[in-house]
Amino acid sequence: MKTAFIGHRQVLAKNIDYRLTEAIKYMINKGCRKFTMGTHGEFDRFALDTCIKLRKIYNDLDIEVAISSLSDIKKVGTFSSSAEVKTVMYETESIHYKRRITECNRKMIGTCDTLICYVDTLVYKSGAKEALRYAQKCGLEIINLYYE
Repeated sequence: MKTAFIGHRQVLAKNIDYRLTEAIKYMINKGCRKFTMGTHGEFDRFALDTCIKLRKIYNDLDIEVAISSLSDIKKVGTFSSSAEVKTVMYETESIHYKRRITECNRKMIGTCDTLICYVDTLVYKSGAKEALRYAQKCGLEIINLYYE
């Protein structure tokens, strides 16, 4: 079992840390030990920080950061030490840079059973909303932490 995280670049919710922690604990209690997220926004950062904190309690968690281009490797170092997380890079270098994050999200979702997200479904257009729709189409269990 594997869980992905997708969210808007900016997180406005005040209690997102608590809700995110509870959602991850819920997945851990269901048997999930593998978590994956990107590097492009606040929600990704919150997800990574929360997984690393929870690894102190659940030391068998496997945390993976998906990068959409070689330049993102630098971002991973600012997020955490390389000993704390694994990195994965999907074949996106040949894709136009404006589509890389979208394609990376799709590939990441394709490896997972569950999506924990922070997505305002009322926004007209966003990459996070597009990823949520793709996860729904793929039949993933969805936990959306965004309150409308």
